[in-house]
Amino acid sequence: MRLPPEDRDLSPHTGYTRAHWEAAADGLLEAAWRWSSPRGAFLDLPGRPSKSGVRSDGLEGYARTFLAAAFRIAGAGGADPNGLLSRYAEGLSAGTARDGAESWPVILDHFTQGQPMVESASVALGLRLTRPWLWDRLDPEVQDRAEEWLRGALRHVPAPNNWYLFPFTVAGFLESVGRGDAETASARGRALELLETWYHGQGWYSDGDGRAFDHYNGWALHLYPVLDGYLAGKSLHGDRLREHLESFSLLFGADGSPIHFGRSLTYRFAAASAVGLGAVTGSTPLALGVSRRLLSGSLRYFLERAAVDENGLLSLGWHGPHEPTLQSYSGPGSPYWASKAFVCLLAGADHPLWTSVEEAAPSEGPDRVLALPEPGFLVQSSGGIVRLHNHGSDHVRPFEGEVAGDDDPHYGRLAYSTHTGPTSAGNPADNHFAVVVAGVRSVRRRIHPLGAAENWAASWHRPVFATGSPMVPGLRVESLTVARGVHELRVHRVIGAPPGARVELTGWATGAEAVSSLRPLQGWTDEDEVVAPQGTAYTAWARMPRLTGDASAGLFVALATLSADALPDTPTTFTDLTFTWPDGVTTHLALEPLGVS
Repeated sequence: MRLPPEDRDLSPHTGYTRAHWEAAADGLLEAAWRWSSPRGAFLDLPGRPSKSGVRSDGLEGYARTFLAAAFRIAGAGGADPNGLLSRYAEGLSAGTARDGAESWPVILDHFTQGQPMVESASVALGLRLTRPWLWDRLDPEVQDRAEEWLRGALRHVPAPNNWYLFPFTVAGFLESVGRGDAETASARGRALELLETWYHGQGWYSDGDGRAFDHYNGWALHLYPVLDGYLAGKSLHGDRLREHLESFSLLFGADGSPIHFGRSLTYRFAAASAVGLGAVTGSTPLALGVSRRLLSGSLRYFLERAAVDENGLLSLGWHGPHEPTLQSYSGPGSPYWASKAFVCLLAGADHPLWTSVEEAAPSEGPDRVLALPEPGFLVQSSGGIVRLHNHGSDHVRPFEGEVAGDDDPHYGRLAYSTHTGPTSAGNPADNHFAVVVAGVRSVRRRIHPLGAAENWAASWHRPVFATGSPMVPGLRVESLTVARGVHELRVHRVIGAPPGARVELTGWATGAEAVSSLRPLQGWTDEDEVVAPQGTAYTAWARMPRLTGDASAGLFVALATLSADALPDTPTTFTDLTFTWPDGVTTHLALEPLGVS
């Protein structure tokens, strides 16, 4: 990828300017188009196919790169120095042809052939953004064929989550070109109705019914409606995006890394798309120098860590290829949802997003702890590392039972960070409290929040076992995290444990990128270290501290630490439910309910 020289006067933190974003878009698009089908309807990128099959994957490559091209060209007022629009126009013509050699898969219900519905939103948004230079110049027959293919998204059932915003986006495009009707109005109305039920406050949506709070907030649940309103010349939920960015802006490390939490992390710097959207639309509480710091920091972070392979393509993974990061729906074109970050290019070259001097990211300031009771998060920032203590997001849908699956590394752990990734399902679990019955360790599935305020958050769950009896009657674990500086006080109360049960607590899984410790304070009898041979997204091989004890003790207290440098000296005391931190501040625990008094 050919990037221009750094500008450390304008961008003292990253060196990146708008020209770097344009060059990154150009480089990614140039590389991807080397793998196009003869007429360009498919970009058949190399790599393991998704469960949807290679034709769907080829459409995904077309649609997601089209989105990056559309942001790039629309932000430049239609300038298309690399001749991309003619390629996408030809691909659209071939893809929407009936029974042609490059005809796209039709859009069906999500449970039969749903992936094309996802890609229809990127096609529609790309067409809307480039309308004067692409859509308006198409033959009427091609326009009609494109409309008919897109309407498949309006006539079939989306997945019960952010997918409802795909027909919403398709309908928005059709209405913008004078092709709206009752069908488009219905799709838009239904999506907005559901969006209301998924909004929990503090700028956070759940991804469908239930309590799935993750990066889909930024790159889907905020992006589609806010951008739709902006393109239509009106405001739509911009106030929610503004409130979201107040907390979300803290979830980037000083090195630019987003928080490593939730599914679809192969989208990488798409995590910053909400930051760019807020800057473009004015729906942001951030100084624009801070916005660019977060955007460019995230882009640079991945470009410097092998996210782009030897072919110039975004790989399936986090830094480089990383199988445990992926889901079954991930295919070679999937990483190009990273294209959503290029929404920032809709701000022209003279926009303050690009002319303001970069300012420090929130995580580069003083130590900070932020409680978010609505999603059940406790965000802790210290020394450039950001931690997310999860007491509210579980990705277990309402119609699924507690035993709907085994350990989910992307949601089930107690904590996540910008510098460590969860261990894979086949390795010992990091940041996990397990009840061990007859040699079988429990997992944490559905999470029930107990509260969050100031520097603490708490929750409870029913331990689930993969073999033998899936649950023990009456067994319940309550968990509390209190954060200060680089330290986390972890408190767990076990209720209803059967005779002979044991408990285990693990800390952060680290390699060379960070160090961690786990100090027993009450209830624990033994401590050692375990390894994760498959490593994490950050390290090829990881180790983590572990504490064990007899479940009959009931209350278990430990002090966890994660640092980028040597672990600090931590003189502390814990007596009579009162913990004294290294700086002399005291925390008093409450048990009914579990929390801080």
